[in-house]
Amino acid sequence: MARAARQSLRTSVWLEEKPRRGARGGGQPSGLDRERITEATVRLLDAEGLAKFSMRRLAAELNVTAMSVYWYVDTKDDLLELALDAAFGELDLPDTDTEADEETDWRDDLRALALAYRGLLVRHPWLSPLIGTYVNIGPNSLRFSRQVQRIVRRTGLPAHGLVAAISAVFQFVYGFGTIEGHFIARSAAFGMSPDDYFRHAMSSVTASAEAADIVQESAELMEARGGDTVEEMWERDFEFALDLLVAGIEAMVDRAGPTS
Repeated sequence: MARAARQSLRTSVWLEEKPRRGARGGGQPSGLDRERITEATVRLLDAEGLAKFSMRRLAAELNVTAMSVYWYVDTKDDLLELALDAAFGELDLPDTDTEADEETDWRDDLRALALAYRGLLVRHPWLSPLIGTYVNIGPNSLRFSRQVQRIVRRTGLPAHGLVAAISAVFQFVYGFGTIEGHFIARSAAFGMSPDDYFRHAMSSVTASAEAADIVQESAELMEARGGDTVEEMWERDFEFALDLLVAGIEAMVDRAGPTS
């Protein structure tokens, strides 16, 4: 009961009021710190996925006891939140200097940031559920959010539409990257390439009489969009969908008229 109450009150590892712990004495392995633990967490999540991750498995990877890990982080949630922000640190974000922002077109910057975010989700399929679980206020996540806001503010949209524009673009990217990353991971789990897995899945589904018609219609749509491989189809879909969103922003700016 007490533990459940503590968990319900949890906010974020980034809102800890207690000081961050340094290296522990008493014969603990040299070089063990929060950064090394977080890096190992990201490696394990990439290799084995979120479902198989545990503090015990992490301790074994680091060749320490589980209690040694708990010296640096209080809970598994804290560690997953640290790993989440570490992954966002991979994004190569432009300088946040507002004067430099004005030298580039917001459309190019928006496309570049959307593409980078998609790549992050594909490389780390475990990110998607964590993004939806935690408040994401680590330094790298905040830097990403700040960059998103600065780009969208330059579109010319009225202030009341900025959050909706951010949602339209980056929730689309979140969904697209999540599905793409999970498809690649599932293909690998079956020992197949994405192309082989796609062909296997399509042939299996067409065996169902109930699904045959809709599968045939889907196949015709996929043929029309072009692309010889799954990767090429994804690229075409992503670029066209992002163009649709950019065109929608431009249309809404025109509808709103000049801003003061």
